[in-house]
Order: sequence, then C-alpha cells, then structure tokens
Amino acid sequence: MKKLIIMFALLLGVVSMKAQSNDLYQGITKKLPYRQMVTPYGVQVTFAKTVHIIFPSAVKYVDLGSNYIIAGKADGAENVVRVKATTEGFPGETNFSVICEDGSFYSFNAKYAHEPEMLNIEMKDFLENEDTTDFSHTRMNIYFRELGNESPLLVKLIMQSIYKNNDREIKHLGCKRFGVQFLVKGIYAHNGLFYFHTQVKNSSNVPFDTDFIRFKIVDKKVTKRTAIQETVIDPVRSYNEILVIGGKSTVRTVYTVPQFTIPDDKILVIELVEKNGGRHQTIRVENSDIVAAKVINELKIK
Repeated sequence: MKKLIIMFALLLGVVSMKAQSNDLYQGITKKLPYRQMVTPYGVQVTFAKTVHIIFPSAVKYVDLGSNYIIAGKADGAENVVRVKATTEGFPGETNFSVICEDGSFYSFNAKYAHEPEMLNIEMKDFLENEDTTDFSHTRMNIYFRELGNESPLLVKLIMQSIYKNNDREIKHLGCKRFGVQFLVKGIYAHNGLFYFHTQVKNSSNVPFDTDFIRFKIVDKKVTKRTAIQETVIDPVRSYNEILVIGGKSTVRTVYTVPQFTIPDDKILVIELVEKNGGRHQTIRVENSDIVAAKVINELKIK
C-alpha cells in the first residue's frame, strides 16, 4: 500500500511538472502561424517628453497594455495619438494598440528610453503604395457597426475612386444662391450604403464657412420645418470634406450614408448651411433619383 501511494505521488509530480512546462489550453488547440500575426512596431517612450504618432485616418480606439504608459487622442486632432511614460525608467516592455476609422489596426511595443530616437512618428497610408486588389490584409480587417457588412477599406477605396473619376452622372440636382453653387454630381450604391458625390463652387470673393451638411427625409407637401416631420440621416464617412471654401474656388466631397428608401409622399433634402451667414443651399432629391443610383460594380475602383 505504501509503495502504491509513493508511485501515485510520483505520477502527480510528473503531471504537475508537465503542466508547468507547457502552455495550458482547454480542449483541442492549433498553433497560430506567424503569418496570422499583426507585427508590432517598436516605440520608445519617456517620462519628460511626449511622443506623437500621426495616423492616416481618424483614431477610434486606443488600448494600453499596462499603467506604465498613458496614451490618447491629441486635443483637436482626430488622427494623432500622444504617448508618454507614467513611471520613469520602467522595466521591460509594455504595449498598446490603435484602431482607425478606415479599419486599420496598429500594434506597438513600447519600452522606456531617456532620449527616444523619434518623438513624432507618421504612419503612412499603405493604400498609396501597395496593391489593393486583395482586401484580406490582416491589419485591415476591423469592421464597424455603422458600416454594416462593408469593409472600411473598401468604403475608403470607393470614395477615393468616385472622387478621382470625377464623373457627372446627374445634371439636374443643384442650386445656386449669392454666388455659391451646390451640386450633386452622382449617387452610387454598394452593399447597403449610398455614396453622394457633391460639389460646391464659390464664385464670390467671400469664403463660404460650412456649419454643417444635413441629409433628411421630409414630407413633400410640408414646407414648415418641424423636427417631427423630418428623418435625419447622418453620413457615416466622408472623403475630402473641407469646411471652408475659399473665394473663387471649388471643392468636391464624397459622403457615405446608410442605404434608405423614400416613400412616395416624401423627398430627400440635402442642406448645406453656412456658419454665421445666409447663403444656405438646399437640394431636393426625388425617389426616382435614389432608385437610379449607379451600382458600384459598374465603377472602376482604382
């Protein structure tokens, strides 16, 4: 009996040693290949100085690996993250991750340095240099609720292509007041989203300072503005949105909005409102214009 107890104790010791020497996973597991890994960038941080990282798109999410560092969006800048050490000379490494509006995911390993090699870092937009025929890039697989089932990368590519092509698919949607002309040059549709290609031409010498642009569905027969009779549709993305249109200049913008339908007794109104001014622009879009939206599959994405 004593011999049996000793053998059982030895067996438990072997099992315990195995548990300590091997990774513990419950159930069947498969080792992840290195090609599945998002390779982190190395960043040096310090206590007395701030490191700024400039991203090609607005930052939506920042997560820190430990309290050795603090990080967040810079005030007034949507695409800049500032990083700083909270503990002088902290040991080893920590990490942080950033997700941008275009769906890109960035991973960083951070270590302490009294004098970091780089205090201001610009993360290049890979769309400018790389092949975009394959949309399965590991760091471009983040999806957002407001875009439904559409890839943020593809949304960005579509907006860029519409802007670069600069086609005028629609010639009857526009208005002009006090030397400012506002046009809808095209309406496109793809995978639950509409893309509105707009143009503002300021023929006057006075800059047009945009307060906001609003897409809303209203009753055809009601002219009085009442919130009850309006359904506002907020754009989820925009490309080349410039708020101040200088004198004698033209600006084109592509707005992305969730797909919608318009009942027969309603219309879509697009309002461009000037800040502290009276040159407001209004375009009325009929349901026939919406259902005639050009399918993006017919558009060459560059």
